[in-house]
Amino acid sequence: MQKIKPTVSGMDIICAEQPAGATGIVIFGASGDLTVRKIIPGLFDLYRRDLMSGNFYILGCGRSQITDEQFQKTAAESIEDEDSDKIKSFAAKCHFLTGGYDDSALYEQLGMRIDKLNKLHKVDGNLIYYLSVPPPLYPVIVQKLHDADLSCRQDPQEKRKVRLIIEKPFGHDLDSARQLNSVIASCFDESQIYRIDHYLGKETVQNILIFRFANTIFEPVWNRNFIDNVQITIAESLGVGHRADYYDKSGALRDIFQNHMLQMLALVAMEPPASFEANCVRDEKAKLLESIRPLEIEPWSADIIKGQYTTGIIEGKSVPAYRDEEGVAPDSKTETFVAARLYIDNWRWKNVPFFVRTGKQLAAKNTEIAITFKQVPHSMFVEAGLDDLPANVLIMQIQPAEGISLQFQAKHPGSKLCVGTLDMNFHYSDIFGVKMPEAYSRLLLDAMLGDQTLFNRYDSVEIAWKLLDPVLKSWRDNPTDPDFYPAGAQSFAAADSLIESAGRKWRPIE
Repeated sequence: MQKIKPTVSGMDIICAEQPAGATGIVIFGASGDLTVRKIIPGLFDLYRRDLMSGNFYILGCGRSQITDEQFQKTAAESIEDEDSDKIKSFAAKCHFLTGGYDDSALYEQLGMRIDKLNKLHKVDGNLIYYLSVPPPLYPVIVQKLHDADLSCRQDPQEKRKVRLIIEKPFGHDLDSARQLNSVIASCFDESQIYRIDHYLGKETVQNILIFRFANTIFEPVWNRNFIDNVQITIAESLGVGHRADYYDKSGALRDIFQNHMLQMLALVAMEPPASFEANCVRDEKAKLLESIRPLEIEPWSADIIKGQYTTGIIEGKSVPAYRDEEGVAPDSKTETFVAARLYIDNWRWKNVPFFVRTGKQLAAKNTEIAITFKQVPHSMFVEAGLDDLPANVLIMQIQPAEGISLQFQAKHPGSKLCVGTLDMNFHYSDIFGVKMPEAYSRLLLDAMLGDQTLFNRYDSVEIAWKLLDPVLKSWRDNPTDPDFYPAGAQSFAAADSLIESAGRKWRPIE
């Protein structure tokens, strides 16, 4: 396949990146893995790029007995950067408060500490609470913040400055999501709540909206008249690792499908919003999710199948079966792979199949959205043996290298009529010559700016659970083994059958 490299020579770049104002950031669970790997490095990235005000502080909260100095040392060690002075000045703004999450005394101390740090760091602006804790602690912390008058729920002047960031999962089924939302909504206004999905912070995912709605050449063909099918893949080449205890209670449907996959599908298929304002975008996402046809569960696996990896070979190394992973039940029926065939019952997408799949221990790490257009209605090149021309395919690559490619047909040089598929593609890092920013950096900046566009609103969360609740109930009531696949596989029979019964094939995972 021939490669055509695009150029950005003479390109007009319009940048609307706005720095945040003075902000205090309180991280519950600050001694945990997520804080060290993602949140602290994400905040430092903003600080390094001058997208954070110099007037800020980070206050970690947790059960661990940690001093300010120890937390500052941990923060500095979590940052990979050559500018030691910048790291030192950033770490100096990190502090720690020890206490139990269910202890009212912690929140009394928290209020006093916030007042003190606001004065010390000259912060008279936003206050963010980040819940980097296990989901069962969400309602506990939220209620305690409210009881200590730290949520500003009832103060119209102050509530716009106080924001709550919540990590997924938001509930583990429809009932639990409703219960959790009931507690949070009684303590914080919806305008204060930022349900974070780090996939929505990735450059290519954000670029879906720009690609669709800032270019006239694609939107006219973005419908059932021209598109044959859409495939969305989130493939991982790793197993469950240290998350086995959580994952065995969750599975791929809850961990990836309910949030990441449906959110990407919504961005690909939603109608144009009236403006790029948070609620306009989120209104259209909710409408799209509401339009997804209910899944056919009976007869068994008509629209959705589940799999689980067994022992296999990845990159020349033998890897254990899921049931042999530490922390996994030896007879676990938890799915490590899910594939589904979805239809969207609206004017734009009627009868266009959306094939979505996610799995662990597959052949390669690869996250992409592939839009396959319909083949030409009639080939005029039959006499030259070209009666079945391949379809055009637009691929949005999200991991491991972010970029976009377009496959189309063109004549090869020479006297004969030789046609081949050309691949016009680019990778963001190659074209723009910069390291791609972390998803958490973008989302943290948006939260500080009060922009909820890339955060999930509760109605979308509930719609997603409504779609998947019947599947979860069916799997619970019929506890059969999932279909097994060897680690390192491209696919397996049950997954292939799901898409081939609709006359299509999965794209290779590579």
